[in-house]
Amino acid sequence: MSHLSVMLEEALHHLAIKPNGVYIDGTFGRGGHSQRILETLGENGQLIAFDRDETAINCERAQKLSQDSRFKLVHAPFSEMENIALQLNLNEKVDGILLDLGVSSPQLDDETRGFSFMNDGALDMRMDTSQGLSAAQWLSQIDEKTLIQVLFDYGEERFARRIANAIVTTRLTHPIETTRQLAKLIEDTIPFREKHKHPATRSFQAIRIAVNNELGELESALKQSINLLNSNGRLVVISFHSLEDRIVKRFMRDESGVKRNVGKLPIKEADIEKGVLNVLSKAIKPTADEIKQNPRSRSAVLRVAERV
Repeated sequence: MSHLSVMLEEALHHLAIKPNGVYIDGTFGRGGHSQRILETLGENGQLIAFDRDETAINCERAQKLSQDSRFKLVHAPFSEMENIALQLNLNEKVDGILLDLGVSSPQLDDETRGFSFMNDGALDMRMDTSQGLSAAQWLSQIDEKTLIQVLFDYGEERFARRIANAIVTTRLTHPIETTRQLAKLIEDTIPFREKHKHPATRSFQAIRIAVNNELGELESALKQSINLLNSNGRLVVISFHSLEDRIVKRFMRDESGVKRNVGKLPIKEADIEKGVLNVLSKAIKPTADEIKQNPRSRSAVLRVAERV
């Protein structure tokens, strides 16, 4: 399946692009969002895009867009965006940040990346294959207790204990090195299947999240957005599962209210620390037409907030 940028029009609408504004695309992917942002920007606008995946950095669209003087593409996770912004003297000067979370279609469809159980391939799962442990290496050394917690917390897997025990027992005699090995092991371990869902779905998600520290990266980037956005700057986040969305929702809620409980002490209203974000809408879902065209968009949720 070719990559289709999820909720493209909605993202552009809520970023409220200013012709001469400065924007950050936290996940370049295959460049769909970045290209549309550049098409909307004027000649003095600026876009900085990030991606930890070298394949995305070297894709055809990346090479083409990199010829545009308004565009800078950085091979790094979006948790590095504040460091890069500091180098470019852009702190509190950014008009909009877009974070498009999850795994892209090209990553899922490439069996050599190890993200999917649908095709057999090396059990890698790293967003950035140039560093860190692969999923196979991670599974070979993680202790059983931690593995249970990862499967339960990140995959919401009810059979986490059984699966973790099966993995730890299996690796004593032979390593788990391919996606098919792991998927088959999980399939043989789970006592029954959910309707319309492969038994390995939750575990693959959990292991991928752990290997890439996805939730930690997200929390870091959200905190950094406060220092990067200027007054009325927009934060737009597209998430694809409940774990991500809960983090985004909680962050926007917490940063939009009173920052601390002042209790019953006499205190002037001017001395109460207020939130720095204004949540602009409830969760936005893709249209029925988009879901029909791109079934992978069905779980997407877009949230938007504005810097006060």
